Amino acid sequence: MIKKNIELDSIQEFMEDRSTIVCKSGQQFVMEGAPTNGLFFMNKGKAKVLKTGIYGKEQILRFVTNGEIIGHRGFGIREKYSIGAVALEDSILCNFTDKTLKLMLKKIPELTYDLMLFYAYELNKTESKVKAIAQMTVREKVIDALLYINRKFGTNHKGLLDLKLSRKEIAGFAGTTDEQVTRTISALKKENLIFAIGKRIGIVDVEQLRNEISEHNYFLNS
Repeated sequence: MIKKNIELDSIQEFMEDRSTIVCKSGQQFVMEGAPTNGLFFMNKGKAKVLKTGIYGKEQILRFVTNGEIIGHRGFGIREKYSIGAVALEDSILCNFTDKTLKLMLKKIPELTYDLMLFYAYELNKTESKVKAIAQMTVREKVIDALLYINRKFGTNHKGLLDLKLSRKEIAGFAGTTDEQVTRTISALKKENLIFAIGKRIGIVDVEQLRNEISEHNYFLNS
């Protein structure tokens, strides 16, 4: 969003107001309940955005990669972050404070318009996901999570998903339990739909998995 409008003269004066943050893998850079400090943009790396559920269980809302925004749901309306964010690999982020962002949006209509479209798209995705997840079986939830990771991060040279996640993290994103994820992954491996090397998972046939959840008509593009 920033890069798209970077050539505008009106945006250049704000570039020096951004902060660069370097995070190690596993480092939490947004604390749930902490005072808001603007938006974070992922320059390079991967992260998970999460909320703490009942009994302290981690619920992963989404994963973030290059060029994406973190903290937008609290911008302008909240005094504290309602989410947390943790780097999944060594990452570089930039941060614009609330004060700087508000000045930017008032002065740069192109940026304001792009942010409005972004919020509309995010709302549509969230509503579609809530509806679909409520109707999915455990197996379908796990398949949907694996397909999402495949679409968003792709695969490495070995055909494995290019994001290393524990079974607990997959469960936290799919909205199920560690045990159910383990059982489902074992079943999918026996059916030769996926394979695994260590903790990493690869998909043998993407189309076949898509067909399993096609009746929900729910596929995110990012």
